[in-house]
Amino acid sequence: MPHYESEPKIDTEVLTGDWRDDLFRDGFVVVKGVLSPEQAQGYKDRMFEWLETFPYGFKANDPSTWGKEHLPEHMKGGMYHGYKVQHEKVIWDARTEPALIDTFAKLWNTKELLVSFDGMNLTLPTPDMQPSTPWPHVDQNPKRKGMQCVQGILNLAPNGEHDGGLVVLKGSHKLNELFFKTHPETKGAGTWGSFDWHGFDEEEVDWFKQRGCEMIKVCADPGDLILWDSRQIHYNKVPSSDKVRAVMYICYTPASFASKEDIEMKASYFQQRIGTTHWPHANIFSQEDKHIRLGKPDIHRRERPAYEPEESDLVLKLAGVKAY
Repeated sequence: MPHYESEPKIDTEVLTGDWRDDLFRDGFVVVKGVLSPEQAQGYKDRMFEWLETFPYGFKANDPSTWGKEHLPEHMKGGMYHGYKVQHEKVIWDARTEPALIDTFAKLWNTKELLVSFDGMNLTLPTPDMQPSTPWPHVDQNPKRKGMQCVQGILNLAPNGEHDGGLVVLKGSHKLNELFFKTHPETKGAGTWGSFDWHGFDEEEVDWFKQRGCEMIKVCADPGDLILWDSRQIHYNKVPSSDKVRAVMYICYTPASFASKEDIEMKASYFQQRIGTTHWPHANIFSQEDKHIRLGKPDIHRRERPAYEPEESDLVLKLAGVKAY
C-alpha cells in the first residue's frame, strides 16, 4: 500500500481553549471522565467474563487462576489480539458509546467516523509477571506528514505511576519529521512497506531526549480517555504493582480520509471478523493470529467472537460497511 504525502490531516496550529491544545502541544492528553466509573467497571467486568469463555480454567474471582497457564495467548503481559477479540460485542459496545464518539468528533470536526479494529489489554498481577523491556515506537510512517491518526486508550481501572500502562516521550511528535530527515540510515526508514510502525533503539531515543523530550508514564482514572499522536514515541509498560490494568485500544478517524479500496477491504474484514491495526482509515491489513499458546498449537482457536456484535446502523457505518 502506498503512503501519500498529501493525505488529509488536522491543523494543529489553531488554539481551541480545551484539551485539544494539550494534545497538539504535548503529543498526548488525558480526557477526563468520558465514561462514568460505573460504566468503566461494567466493561472491565465483561472483559473478565471474556477470559472465562475459554476452557483454560480461568476464574475471575479466583486469583490463583490468573497465571498464563489459565489464560488465552497474549503478549506484553496482557495485550490480546487473537481469538477475534477485536470484534467481541463488549468492544463494539464501547466503540459505540456516544461520549467516546463525541470526543473524537470534536477532534476531527465530524461525526462521520471510522473506527479501528483493535484489541484490548487486561494485565493481571501474578507471581509469574516479568518486567517488560521498553519497546519505544511510533505508528506513523514518516512519509505521512502531520497529524493523521490519533490513537486512543479507553481506561477502565485506576492507573497510577506503578500500575503499568502507556509511556510517552512527550513532544517527540514535533521532532518526528526532523529525525527521519536527518537519519536516513536508520534501520527500517524507507522500507516500512504497509506497516506504519518503527521501533527506536536507546541511542535514537536519546536524540529526542537531548532536544527536550521527556519520558512520561501516563496516569488515568476509570472512564478516562488517553489520546496520543501516532508520531509520538510510546510503549506499553508492565505493572510493578498488584493492580489490574484494563483498557481497550479505540481510535477513530474521518471516513472521508479513506480510499474506496480501503473502505472495501475494511468492510470485508468486518464481515470476516478480522482485526487490523490502530489505523481506522488506512494501512488496512490483517493482524495475523498464529494460533500458538504456551509454545504449542492452540486447539481452542476461534474463527468468530464468543459474543457477536450487534450489527446496528452505527456499527456498520463505523466498520465501513455502510456509507454515511
